[in-house]
Amino acid sequence: MTGHFTAPAAALAGELPDWVTLLRAPNPGPMTLDGTNTWVLRAPGQQHAIVVDPGPADEGHLAAIAAAGPVGLVLITHGHPDHTEGSPRLHELLGGVPVRAADPAHTLAGKPLTVPGEHLGDHGLDVRLVPTPGHTGDSVCFVAEHGAERVVLTGDTILGRGTTVVAHPDGHLGDYLTSLELLSTYQGIPALPGHGPALADCGVAADFYLAHRRARLDQVRAAVAGGATTAAEVVATVYADVDRSLWWAAEWSVRAQLEYLGGESGGGAARLEQA
Repeated sequence: MTGHFTAPAAALAGELPDWVTLLRAPNPGPMTLDGTNTWVLRAPGQQHAIVVDPGPADEGHLAAIAAAGPVGLVLITHGHPDHTEGSPRLHELLGGVPVRAADPAHTLAGKPLTVPGEHLGDHGLDVRLVPTPGHTGDSVCFVAEHGAERVVLTGDTILGRGTTVVAHPDGHLGDYLTSLELLSTYQGIPALPGHGPALADCGVAADFYLAHRRARLDQVRAAVAGGATTAAEVVATVYADVDRSLWWAAEWSVRAQLEYLGGESGGGAARLEQA
């Protein structure tokens, strides 16, 4: 549980609802896994679809999204470029369709996403907003339902393989743990992540992530008690089994962990973070 984890956090999903289509962007990498997942949701018999996360500014990928239209609404799970860079161009290709995100900077021709539980769009699907800050300050998930079928679109809050980073200072570990506790209530509902394969059970994945994060916190506490005096030294101890090319991302999470532990202990770990 405390080592570098690269497998799925829950069983892979079998068949997804027939109103869900995956278009994967051609941007594979250590942080994006197989590439950014763009999810297209279209209720049976409905003309317009809802698109979640346009992905990068890859003309071929954006053309494929547009070809899956007509599209009535574009939703953004968070503002990282691998999810949003293509939004302005897709907005053009779709003739000005609203693009809605929690961050106004990524919202086009619509209102920012601010109201938990808000019903999004009117395209034959019940799509609801679930704010889940932590990975970033603007991270959200969406619960989509049609008939007896539901899915949770998790962005980078839960990935299809491995665990995600808490992108300090924008991301906050306390918020992330609270968001995982919320997602753990979606037991038995498939998770459609921002990267990697779909998972059969969002709640199981969230429970695993919570246990993993808490184990990492114990390791960080031990590293500090053992004499680590900087975030980089904590990374070298706690993430020794992670490829050094990814230590810069691990340091994001360590800084978030130190900030969180500083809040627990009255600021000692927070001071260490600045060392």
